[in-house]
Amino acid sequence: MTDYFEVQERDGAARLGELRLADSLRTPALGDDVLVDAGSLWREEQAAPEGDESKLTVLPHRAFPGGTADEVAEAFAVDYEDVEFPSAAVVSPTTAADYGADAYVLSNAPGLVGHAEAFVEAVVDVRETVPPDTALVMSGVATPANVATLAYAGVDLVDSHRAHVRGLEGFYLTNDGEVFLEDLEELPCACEACRAPRDQFTRKDCAAHNVNALRAELARVRERIRAGRLRDYVEGQARHEAWLTATFRRLDQQYGYLEERTPLQRRDELLAASDDSLRRVEIQRFADRVTSRYRNRFDGPLVLVPCSARKPYGESQSHAQFHRTISYRGHKVSMTSPIGVVPQELELTYPAQHYDSVVTGEWSETEIEFVARVLARYLEHTDYPRHIAHLPPGGYTDIVERAAERAGVEFEYTVDDHPTTDESLAALDATLEGEEQYLKREREHNTVRAIADYQFGDGAGDEFFDHINTGGRYPSLRVHSEGDQWATLVPQYGTLSLTLAGARRWQESDVPTKTVEIDGFVPQGSVLAPGILDADASIREGDEVVVEGPKAYAVGRATMHGDEMVRSTRGIAVDVRHVEER
Repeated sequence: MTDYFEVQERDGAARLGELRLADSLRTPALGDDVLVDAGSLWREEQAAPEGDESKLTVLPHRAFPGGTADEVAEAFAVDYEDVEFPSAAVVSPTTAADYGADAYVLSNAPGLVGHAEAFVEAVVDVRETVPPDTALVMSGVATPANVATLAYAGVDLVDSHRAHVRGLEGFYLTNDGEVFLEDLEELPCACEACRAPRDQFTRKDCAAHNVNALRAELARVRERIRAGRLRDYVEGQARHEAWLTATFRRLDQQYGYLEERTPLQRRDELLAASDDSLRRVEIQRFADRVTSRYRNRFDGPLVLVPCSARKPYGESQSHAQFHRTISYRGHKVSMTSPIGVVPQELELTYPAQHYDSVVTGEWSETEIEFVARVLARYLEHTDYPRHIAHLPPGGYTDIVERAAERAGVEFEYTVDDHPTTDESLAALDATLEGEEQYLKREREHNTVRAIADYQFGDGAGDEFFDHINTGGRYPSLRVHSEGDQWATLVPQYGTLSLTLAGARRWQESDVPTKTVEIDGFVPQGSVLAPGILDADASIREGDEVVVEGPKAYAVGRATMHGDEMVRSTRGIAVDVRHVEER
């Protein structure tokens, strides 16, 4: 069978793929030229008429037979090895399985429009059941307003049927909804169909515009996926329709589905523009790891400080003042919405140096409660002899008081008006008088160990990097032990990049290793999914992984999650950094 669908980039559940036929089609996309209408009778395999190879672009669908699950599976067990073009099977959430097709068409898709709970459950159930390197198709549902949310949920191919029909019915569609054509005095679009004078603009023109608008929106969605910013767009765009807002909130409740597919780090900015941002996987994951994996290795007091607009915090003017005043006599931890608390050692770690938020000077109740809950968990998980709050009065102190009560600790406050005034900094200096300074070597080693805890698991810092030396200049630290370099701190992500010696040390330690088992070959730059025999299910995109096979030993970074590695038949699974032959 011709390999026709390959996932090339991922943004959570959304995928940027390539549909490879006579011509190449980038997905998410309109599949009008390659899909049989999902509402029609499914056609048998089609042979191309002599001299007309274009017919090979039609996806043959296998008829849905009904019956028990075993009967359905048997009916779909068709030998497609001789088919020279892709196949698609129509499935429901209860009958979804691996039928050997290249695409899976979700049945009764139009009936899911407007019903957030049913839509999310159907998409999640099917996507988690069918092979990960196959396309999910929804026919008769896409509009310019909803297609970004469809892609965010994991839909790869749509058609223009709904948009076209709505135009013939007199509805003019845009990416923020629809309006009766008769109510428009001007056409808010410059596409070819909208160039006609308003009084000559027909419903046929309206249908053509709707399809153009849908096509343009899909191009915008693809660009957002490439930039890793689709969620930012959906948070705002989906608010134009109530069911779309409900849909992405329902998706947030499917944390396992999204978390498995969300990378551990990106280079791109994470925009937190609303309370909905607090439910993002990246934010929830960071808060969870800080409050369950981080270990305080300093003997001095905790000093809570406010975040800064400039990232990383250490490069901001306000934090430079805090740094000089604290002078390593206390452990600086920043408080922030949307990600909660950020220990100084993790200020580079995604998303701590990559987020931007809306600053109004006022905290919403949702923000206060979220950050207070995270801070309380942090205080319960760590042990400090003293707790100092160098924070402006208002929302920050409301959070501290709420968290302190829950954790059963007391705080000393050093700010009356603003944290950077001479009076406030003098008060902080006086409060820290008599505390011992931490040595540079201790600070660097604690940073490496804190990142290891965050990245590899609770206790990894002490178990994995128990006897180390550091070289280089922060933040570009190199980690050595007994003459061997184990790792390098990557400033862009705030994570550790392992060498082969580091990978072996990881396996020798008691820290669970994330391993990818490969067939008998030596990777050259990357490992493709077909060569993988097994992989740990806990692997996420961006994880450090050890690659082992009968002919090679390697270390690299995962580009897809573990289950996808095992079940995929195409695509790059690991970017290999170092490899040696066995």
